[in-house]
Amino acid sequence: MHGDELRFGSEVFVTLFVIMDPLGTVPIFLSLTATRSHAARRRLAWQAVAVAGGVIGAFAIFGQQLLSSLGITLPALQGSGGLLLLLVALELLTGRNEQPTGMDDVNVALVPLGTPLIAGPGAIVATIVFVRQAHGVADALAIVVAMAAVLLVLYAALRFSLVVWRLLRPSGIQLLTRIFGLLLSAIAVQLVAEAVRGFIKG
Repeated sequence: MHGDELRFGSEVFVTLFVIMDPLGTVPIFLSLTATRSHAARRRLAWQAVAVAGGVIGAFAIFGQQLLSSLGITLPALQGSGGLLLLLVALELLTGRNEQPTGMDDVNVALVPLGTPLIAGPGAIVATIVFVRQAHGVADALAIVVAMAAVLLVLYAALRFSLVVWRLLRPSGIQLLTRIFGLLLSAIAVQLVAEAVRGFIKG
């Protein structure tokens, strides 16, 4: 990949990484699997990542056709995506993330871990926006590589969640979550600005 594709792939990686928030997912994962064995935690970790990858991949492939059939333009999608990402960023900054518990009798890897916690509305909208922005095979490859890298980091964070928790402590994870929220808010504002610019040009 050339410089432009690398920059595009880096933007995809950073955006999805901040939205999916691997470190912020660790305490939620631990709370949902508190009564499970180590083997069960390992199984739930890869199942949750697989479900999230499948959901995001499906929207990456079919989301553009759905938007085209509805007549939704890229600036409109960027504007709505930016506002949605801003809401997610505010939740990260204010610490208003929901942490459901008491779900020992269900496969938490499907719901709520795989979706909507990991593959939530913010990640889905961001993926569709990047697919709409992609030009050619190189950009598409950059999206695939960036998505795979984020999912790999997510799996590592969940797989070694106890180690991450002991190293960073709750205060460290909270600090990083706030930083991710600040970065995500900047990305959201940039998307809204690009949407306004697109509407003006259109």
